Amino acid sequence: MSIHQAPMPLCNAAYSQLLIIDAQERLAAAMPKDEVAISVANINRLVHAAQALEIPIISTEQYPQGLGKTIDAIRDNLPADAAPTEKTCFSCCTAAGFERALTSQPERKQVVLVGMEAHICIVQTASGLQRWGYQVFVAADAICSRHPANRQNALERMRYSGIHVTNTESVAFEWLSDSSNARFREVSRMFRG
Repeated sequence: MSIHQAPMPLCNAAYSQLLIIDAQERLAAAMPKDEVAISVANINRLVHAAQALEIPIISTEQYPQGLGKTIDAIRDNLPADAAPTEKTCFSCCTAAGFERALTSQPERKQVVLVGMEAHICIVQTASGLQRWGYQVFVAADAICSRHPANRQNALERMRYSGIHVTNTESVAFEWLSDSSNARFREVSRMFRG
């Protein structure tokens, strides 16, 4: 490692947005049940942390007429202003209306990605966001694919391309930054046990 290497960036609550990509009923049904359960639980942890820390949440649905709506267990926790952007393209960055939702708060140049089909929609969205100048973080324990090898390949590709691969607990505690944060107990309680 070079001493001139840039410092590792951390998620910052003042600059972050949470993007939930295509966490839908029929996609989930095609994936390993244990991976879906872990992903859904971790997505919900980040949804709750984002709401507690006033971090915007954006969600998308890939062709909901065919793949269904966002999983109830996630949808029931989303704020009203996180209604999903419907899309047929794989990258959220080419979906009508997505850029407007993303840029409604221009100071928030960090995007934390979670959701489904890591090797398709998440990879393509991460690439697009990176091209747009966003700092992209992927919570590895809050994404899944139909085949675990595809998920692993997606993580490797993103890591090699400068996407920051992290995990749910790291994101939440980076958002908190300090145990004196007024929301510390509320957020840290989600990770006990």
